[in-house]
Amino acid sequence: MSAADRIPLSFNQEHMCTFDEGDDKGPFGPRYNVVYGWRLRGPVDVEVLRAAFTDVVTRHEALRTLIVRDGEDRYQVVHPPSTPELAVHDLSGTAPEDRETRAEELLIEAESGEFDMRVPLIRAVLGRFGDDHAVLALIVHHTAVDGWSMQLIIKEVAECYAARRERRPPELPDVRQYQEFVEWERTSTSEQALNRSRSYWRDKLAGARITAVRTDFARSADRPKNTSVERFLVSPDVTVATLELARATRSSAFMVLLSAYNVLLRELTGQTDITVTTVMSGRGPSRFEGTIGSFFNFALLRTDLDGTTSFREVVGRTRRTCLGAFSNAIPFARVMADSPELAGAFGAEESQVFAFQVFQFPFVMAAQRVGEVEYSEIRRRLLPATVSTDIPDGALWTIDIDPAGGEMIGQLQFNSNRTDASTVRDLVARFQQVLKQTVSTPD
Repeated sequence: MSAADRIPLSFNQEHMCTFDEGDDKGPFGPRYNVVYGWRLRGPVDVEVLRAAFTDVVTRHEALRTLIVRDGEDRYQVVHPPSTPELAVHDLSGTAPEDRETRAEELLIEAESGEFDMRVPLIRAVLGRFGDDHAVLALIVHHTAVDGWSMQLIIKEVAECYAARRERRPPELPDVRQYQEFVEWERTSTSEQALNRSRSYWRDKLAGARITAVRTDFARSADRPKNTSVERFLVSPDVTVATLELARATRSSAFMVLLSAYNVLLRELTGQTDITVTTVMSGRGPSRFEGTIGSFFNFALLRTDLDGTTSFREVVGRTRRTCLGAFSNAIPFARVMADSPELAGAFGAEESQVFAFQVFQFPFVMAAQRVGEVEYSEIRRRLLPATVSTDIPDGALWTIDIDPAGGEMIGQLQFNSNRTDASTVRDLVARFQQVLKQTVSTPD
């Protein structure tokens, strides 16, 4: 292999390597996947759909790129285009009133499966309720995509499918590849700007400890690794109150929700110096908005709640924390290199880090017709699962804001070998209670 074929890793990919547990588990294992689903209304030609997936794989190198880890020698290699697997399930025996539940079950089945690390790093499952009603699940390895990328994939699959059915070229913009982003990431930031941001993080995190949640089972118990998920719905009235408070405080919904989570962590731990791990977009300039790849970047949000007398004040402090973090965003690996003492939270014996993120994608397919087919993302998912896509270590809160539905849908993925499902259900109930109380009476 020539040196030109060995593409450097992005900073995010390098950070994943710190959790490397080989090919059987962890971020390079068969369970570290992203799964999304859509309801399809209209006639679906399976072979044309399969060809549309191949079109998208051909367009985007990230879907056919493997990360090579050979000791300290790490790089990525782009492979030639190939056709992804598309499995078809006959669900015609499902009663109409049971189809919503069966669609969700199909996604759970996809999430519980294992993914052999061969290109392309995308699989699909089509469940057919009838000639003009189906559910489509996409399974992509997380080293190849983030949540934003999943939205891009389905939009491009829909357009390529329609173009093939109509015998025309697909109407898609020119694409920038993930390796172009890697090159930009490594050359774009001036040393002065980088040093300024690193100085911000050193000062902000001086003396900090990531606020971890106590687990039911010690790490040394060495129970078999597994990730489960608990799902929940935030009621419309609490959703409205959350969004109204965000507007009134010139905050984002994420800032208000994070504020409520900060309050919950204060109640759980008795601490007022709260540091939360979150997941930010790391896409950089707008020219990479149409690029498929694993762009997410972690950040540490430290907020001092000492002396706060109202939730509005907590929101104000959390907002300042977020604005400082967003304006000084740099690769997480560089933050941790300057504050190595924070890494201890990720390997603690009796606690784990519970990260927190909120989804607010600007483009989500909701009853969107492309050619003959109407696509609607399945966002309202409420069924728990004992086996789900992997969280390498810890837990992850995710809240999806659905303005069209007037509600928020949440989930808490957790390592069930460390935390019992009953404990997680209690955590979800307490978060719901804290959120309702705080946004309803912020003063």
